[in-house]
Amino acid sequence: MSFSNLGLSDKVLAAVSAAGYTTPTPIQEQAIPHVLARRDVLGIAQTGTGKTAAFVLPMLTLLEKGRARARMPRTLILEPTRELAAQVKENFDRYGAGQKLTVALLIGGVSFGDQDTKLMRGVDVLIATPGRLLDHTERGGLLLTGVELLVIDEADRMLDMGFIPDIERICKLVPFTRQTLFFTATMPPEIRRITETFLHNPEKVEVSKPASTAVTVSQSQVAVGREPHEKREVLRQLLRDAKDLQNAIIFCNRKREVALLYKSLQKHGFSVGALHGDMDQSARTASLEQFRKGELPLLVASDVAARGLDIPEVSHVFNFDVPHHPDDYVHRIGRTGRAGRLGTAISIVTPADQKSILAIEKLIGQPIPRAEGSFTPSKAPAEADLSDNTSEQDKPRREGRRSRGGRNKPKPATSMSATSKPEHTKPQRNKSEQSKPQPVAAVQPPSIGRAPAPAYRETHNEPADHSHLPAFLLRPVRARG
Repeated sequence: MSFSNLGLSDKVLAAVSAAGYTTPTPIQEQAIPHVLARRDVLGIAQTGTGKTAAFVLPMLTLLEKGRARARMPRTLILEPTRELAAQVKENFDRYGAGQKLTVALLIGGVSFGDQDTKLMRGVDVLIATPGRLLDHTERGGLLLTGVELLVIDEADRMLDMGFIPDIERICKLVPFTRQTLFFTATMPPEIRRITETFLHNPEKVEVSKPASTAVTVSQSQVAVGREPHEKREVLRQLLRDAKDLQNAIIFCNRKREVALLYKSLQKHGFSVGALHGDMDQSARTASLEQFRKGELPLLVASDVAARGLDIPEVSHVFNFDVPHHPDDYVHRIGRTGRAGRLGTAISIVTPADQKSILAIEKLIGQPIPRAEGSFTPSKAPAEADLSDNTSEQDKPRREGRRSRGGRNKPKPATSMSATSKPEHTKPQRNKSEQSKPQPVAAVQPPSIGRAPAPAYRETHNEPADHSHLPAFLLRPVRARG
């Protein structure tokens, strides 16, 4: 079947042909007719199978008729991350080049005023993350009463990342008669139950079982010890020995681990970029664009890069940290082996990760084989790798504590300590030394409210008892007669 048989408009077909596509993917073939028929759709398919185009292409056809009004978008697309939102906008710019449609992007880290100005002019397609969208609505700069089509992309992630209250609020702001589309790669039973609240008699399009992995991805695992330096050393060995490695995404569970691994790989001469949620939007966009263009062959990232990012030619994915949630594993390795290409996914597994690996294997319905070859890190970390465990700011403080504590100071080689030396062994001073006045050690004055130290009292000839008490407490007490 070709795109011309799906009911798309001539302008959309021309844009698809100009992009070099002739045959729709299974999710596109089954979902597009239902979207054009104004039905609610629940689409489940493996990542990398063209879910974005499955709702972008029919939306462009439906939007050819009608006109946008100020502050009232005609369609709304919700995305869990800024990168996904920007990627969807790129799809509208590519396939809607021949149409006079206005597309706005509402994400954090971008000027609020510029976004408000664009909304004032009228928007046909509004692509947003939930937080920034609600900011605009609460300020009165956005009305959702004109939304005809609502798309919730990466539905499981949207509902599983704590966006449930936000999505419920947004769904109450859009008309009840809207058309709703859910597209996702995984749909756990508890998440599917929640979608029943937002969809009305939907058409279920499932071209692969939920949480399945692509057959084009070769999966393996490498066992290492518990020490962090062992994982880094094994990763470097895997990167150097990998066959046909064009580029790779290296996933970590925490943003702090992303920063540490990024610095470690840089120290060992790798050309690498970083991507995590605490980076400002300009740095995130620049790092992702450099990786997409091939200027950086390696990208260390958190799970912000695991969902829906369309970079077709990623040859390898490394799980430096095994994900805690099995669904995240499916999304991570889905960054490689896209559009029929071959890909490789390797997970570095510590003894503490065995429970997570078993859960992943249960979810995907197949064991993850152990990688062939020898990956044995050295027993002691290299000098350069020791510095990876300590940030640059922590080093001076730790060194200062060692010097103040005196733990690392060399002790004099004596057979007897000073405390155990008998009294008669002390050298006697000669007469000339005894006649010289001995310097008096500096004594700090007592603090307010405390009794003077003995050394202070002796030096200044103060009484030993009650000298720290105020005068009114020292008055004699008269007995009542």
